[in-house]
Amino acid sequence: MRIVVALGGNALLERGEKPDASTQLERAKAAARALAPLAEEHELVITHGNGPQVGVLALESANDPNLSEPFPFDALGAQTQGMIGYWLLQSLQNALPGRQVAAMVNQTLVMAHDPAFKDPTKFVGETYTEAEARAKAEERGWEVKQDTKGWRRVVASPTPQRIVETRIIRLLLSSGAVVVCAGGGGIPVIRDDKGKLKGVEAVVDKDLTAGRLAEALEADALFILTDVAHVVEGFGTDDERPITRATPGMLRAMDLPAGSMGPKVEAVCRFVELTGDLAGIGRLQDVAAMIEGEAGTIVTPGGNYGGPDDLNPRHELTVDI
Repeated sequence: MRIVVALGGNALLERGEKPDASTQLERAKAAARALAPLAEEHELVITHGNGPQVGVLALESANDPNLSEPFPFDALGAQTQGMIGYWLLQSLQNALPGRQVAAMVNQTLVMAHDPAFKDPTKFVGETYTEAEARAKAEERGWEVKQDTKGWRRVVASPTPQRIVETRIIRLLLSSGAVVVCAGGGGIPVIRDDKGKLKGVEAVVDKDLTAGRLAEALEADALFILTDVAHVVEGFGTDDERPITRATPGMLRAMDLPAGSMGPKVEAVCRFVELTGDLAGIGRLQDVAAMIEGEAGTIVTPGGNYGGPDDLNPRHELTVDI
């Protein structure tokens, strides 16, 4: 199968952890160990989040006395793609000796008139108490909102339309490489009135970008990996219930937070609706079990899934050693 996997930013940095490089490198190694069995049997494309990391770099940039103005978010996104891509690249090379692995810097095309620029929802950076967040907002001109475990900065998150380097990713896959790409949802760019690409101040949701990429690559499956085992109905109430099988219609009928689970559900629903293939949401450590239908929230057109025998893969793995 050709599989697109989206790693949450918290796969490399858990909530509340200090953003030290050594901590994130160890997380990257753990991610590579979890994903290596998939890469041995399937074509694998890996995207990753960058919310915690881009927030740290933005804070450092804002505090740097040598800068007349902070680096824009498109440049910060490129920095995190290089940093996280390097950690994943090296970890995957060590976990898959002899296998070619490529890590790319990617741009994602968005629309200049996207309404998200007027209503920021994408969480970036560290978690604060409400008082701390409001003080930061007053001091730095941020917008802040409540996340599931505290308060964080939010920035615009326009809808991804196309990954600019899709053809190159396809070429790498056809050569047998494992590809790490579209980190942080890709560097957000628009086209100016002359058709030239130009970066914009935003962060693209990595789950929505992963879905767009999976569609463009004609992937057989899309897995969005986070720090929760399932999508949960009635989350935070006495009646909460894990959802193990779902149709897109079932998930779309649920009221989910726009800045966290909402984009994940939208990405898997759109992919299943457009392709008729398999998608899932679950934990990184459960990804192998998700393919077997034994973990996570599995989404199919009819809500049924009994394992890989139910699929009709379009691709044959070619390994270039």
